[in-house]
Amino acid sequence: MGWMLFVAGAVLSWGAYGVLLYLGQIQLGNPLKALLCVGVAYFLIGVILPVASLSAQGGLSNFNSTGLITATIAGALGAAGAACIIYAFRFGGQPIYVMPLVFGGAPIVNVLVSMVIHPPKSAISPMLFVGFLLLMTLMVTVIYNDLTRIAWIEDLMPWR
Repeated sequence: MGWMLFVAGAVLSWGAYGVLLYLGQIQLGNPLKALLCVGVAYFLIGVILPVASLSAQGGLSNFNSTGLITATIAGALGAAGAACIIYAFRFGGQPIYVMPLVFGGAPIVNVLVSMVIHPPKSAISPMLFVGFLLLMTLMVTVIYNDLTRIAWIEDLMPWR
């Protein structure tokens, strides 16, 4: 169950990520400066720490090309996601709306990609699709609540 501590660490880290990234972007006055800071943090935690640890273990060699390419693509996707969040903020998104949409949509994409890479060996529980439907309903609710803050949208909603 030790892995659950790391899950909790990821939840806490990513839960605070969007709000602090937004605040940093505002304080820096430029989304590219915020992205640069994210890159520095990735470098410190994602490069320096593993190089030091692998060096100490004598494991800094013998990378296979397939794993190297796959892990690098994964890292690029993570960095692209950070850039997309920064630009969502830059173009008017607020953390209270952006982050639930990201964290609601990402699990759906994760499950679908996982199922393509590792096809299920047995029938998929219908509860998975119930969960997808619930997540999508919540995401639509977040989008709807954000849109209702925009004055001209109200003219398109005669039922309000």
